[in-house]
Amino acid sequence: MLESMAQLKNMGQTLVYQVLSSDLMQVIKALKEEDGYTLLLDIAGIDYIELSQKESARFMVMYHMRHSDFDKVISIQVSVDDIDEGIPSITSIFEAADWLEREVFDQFGIYFGGHPNLKRVLNHEEFVGHPLRRDYEITKGQYCTQAQSLMDEMAPLLEQKGLDAQRDNLMILNLGPSHPASHGTLRTMVALDGEKIKAGVSEIGYLHRGFEKSCENHTYNQIIPYTDRLNYCSPLMNNIGFAKAVEDMMGITIPDRGIFIRVILAELSRVIDHLVCLAAGLLDMGAQTNYWYLFNPRGEAYDFLSRLTGARLTNSYMRIGGMAYDFHNGWEAELESVLRSVEKGVGESLDMIEHNRIFIDRTQNVSAVSGERALDLGFTGPNLRASGVAYDLRFATPYYYYDTFDFDMVVGAVGDTYDRLMVRFDEIKESIKIIRQAAKRIPGGEISIKDHSITLPAKSAVYGSIEGVMNQFKLVFEGVKVSKGEFYGATEAANGELGFTIVSDGSGTPYRVKVRPPSFLHMAAYPKIIENSQVGDAILTLGSLNIIAGEMDR
Repeated sequence: MLESMAQLKNMGQTLVYQVLSSDLMQVIKALKEEDGYTLLLDIAGIDYIELSQKESARFMVMYHMRHSDFDKVISIQVSVDDIDEGIPSITSIFEAADWLEREVFDQFGIYFGGHPNLKRVLNHEEFVGHPLRRDYEITKGQYCTQAQSLMDEMAPLLEQKGLDAQRDNLMILNLGPSHPASHGTLRTMVALDGEKIKAGVSEIGYLHRGFEKSCENHTYNQIIPYTDRLNYCSPLMNNIGFAKAVEDMMGITIPDRGIFIRVILAELSRVIDHLVCLAAGLLDMGAQTNYWYLFNPRGEAYDFLSRLTGARLTNSYMRIGGMAYDFHNGWEAELESVLRSVEKGVGESLDMIEHNRIFIDRTQNVSAVSGERALDLGFTGPNLRASGVAYDLRFATPYYYYDTFDFDMVVGAVGDTYDRLMVRFDEIKESIKIIRQAAKRIPGGEISIKDHSITLPAKSAVYGSIEGVMNQFKLVFEGVKVSKGEFYGATEAANGELGFTIVSDGSGTPYRVKVRPPSFLHMAAYPKIIENSQVGDAILTLGSLNIIAGEMDR
């Protein structure tokens, strides 16, 4: 298929092709079946009303797909001439397209013909308008006054399975959103036959705060604190992912010391994130002792980050072009102390569960997802590797010298709750190996590039020269100027591929930022993979997927 298509341009390492909506289904299917692009990463809507020519379509939909070798990404762009007529749905080709298309419909009002249930997914059903259109008033508040019944999704699903709630004496039950086992503000409606789940549908959006809309009104560096609030269990990884995407778009590379600092903090964040997932997941099955073994060292890690960044949780430590400041004196010993505490806690926790009959019976062969199905659902990260698919961006497209570190990719086999948890236990050990190597190899020198159109000058220059004052003033008020264009960049975050689609109009404020949050696609799959499980097993499955509502809802 690629040989018969005219390449439009490059977005970094991403090949871009433009197709007609009438050809979309044929192109996407051929790319998947013939050319090996088996992972649908994201679907991004863009409103070009302020950038396009008069004869051009206002709206465009962009599809990002990753090759089965995982080293190549292709972007397919489709102009939407009539939003009511819309474009074809590709849900028959990729299961992952279900919620991704619903999101574009919700935020832009673009219709997807043939979608099985095209309805809002992040905004509530009473919402009027489409907030990511450029002419939507950002300060306009719209309150939700009525809860959704979700029976418009449940009834067709039961009918598809040959079931009827009344005839088959099924109990319709809500799990969440106000429930300690829902791991955040998540609602899942299930149809129960006794304790067995026959069907389920999920509702999200309770924590939706308009991250992408806010990005349109802030400079690139002002967006950094917003990224903290995505996956708040590993905020520094969000900082790094966004900063790196902007830097790659600009064609700049930060100094080696800055890179090593980012590697150390990214892997420490991965450790913290996995500790939260494992501690909460084990607590769900009554293993409270394990919770404290895993959570206590997490507290020590936060103490270290607090001394480094000035904040425990939302660190806002990265800057476009580098870091806010360097490591403090004595950081090596403090970090090593944290790592030893983590190793001790993980070891003690594993001693209690590795051969524990209750743990094994409650996690093995529960909500298993095959590798092929996991790819079709858009899984990435530990959840995909647990299903036996060896995909990790640190190996597939190495960045930040990851190819020079000695560590292993952890891969499961069955893709059940057991594998999803145990992969994370082993990944903690691998991340610790990376941190220790990076701490030994970290070079001296600068932590940020010395271009003051991108990074702030030193305080001494600001206080002692007119040039320093001007540089700081222009950078703070106007922001980092990014050349016009579109770009997709991704990093291996704790829960999988964290991607950012960025559209720049050449100013210091992005025209469009679209996040590819791993949890969004994992949550979309959740009600499907808990079918025929017990209610208690469904709770453990949710914990093993490690859904982070801030990242998912944005």
